[in-house]
Amino acid sequence: MLVMRQFTRTFVAAAVTLAVASAFAAPAAAETPAMSRLTAYAFSFAAIDGADIRLADHAGRPILVVNTASLCGYTPQYAGLQELWTRYRDRGLLIVGVPSNDFGGQEPGGSADIVHATHQYGVSFPLAAKTAVRGEHPHPFYRWATSERPLEAPRWNFHKYLIGRDGRIIASFPSAVEPTDPRVIAAIEAQLARPPE
Repeated sequence: MLVMRQFTRTFVAAAVTLAVASAFAAPAAAETPAMSRLTAYAFSFAAIDGADIRLADHAGRPILVVNTASLCGYTPQYAGLQELWTRYRDRGLLIVGVPSNDFGGQEPGGSADIVHATHQYGVSFPLAAKTAVRGEHPHPFYRWATSERPLEAPRWNFHKYLIGRDGRIIASFPSAVEPTDPRVIAAIEAQLARPPE
C-alpha cells in the first residue's frame, strides 16, 4: 500500500511539472517564423582575372549563371550570351560564365586559353576561373543549385540557371536551349520588370 501511495504521488508530481512546463514552453514550430533558406547570394566565384565575382554584390538583380567550355559544339552560344549581356546589362542583368572541364574534357586549357577562345565571340561579361561543376568536389554554387533543382542539374556544357531578384533559381535551361531563345528572354524580361526585392 505504501508503495502504491508513493507511486501515485510521484505520478501526480510529474504530471503537474509537465503541465507547468508546457504552459511556459516556446510557441509551436508552426507559430515561429520560418528560417530563411540559402540563396545564390551566399556564393562567389574566383574570376578568371584573379578577382572575385561575389553574387551578393549583385543582390536584387537577375543573374544568369552558365557553365561553359571552349571546345564544345555549344561553344558558339558565347555569342548569344554576349548578345544578352549587351542588351540587358544596363537594365540590371548579370551574366557569369563558369568554364568547366567536367563534360567531355572540353575545357582542357588554362585561363589564357579560355580568354583566347572567348575573345573570338567578343565576350565581355564576367568569367569565372575554371571550376568543377559536378563530381566529388563541385563548386558550392553548383552543389546548392543541384540540391535546389535536383532534376535540372547540368548534364553538359552551357546549362543555364536564371537567378531571380530574390536570389533563388527561377528557371533552368539545358544546353540545347540557345541564350536568345524566346523562353530565356521571356524569363529574363519578367525578372527585369519586377521591382527589386
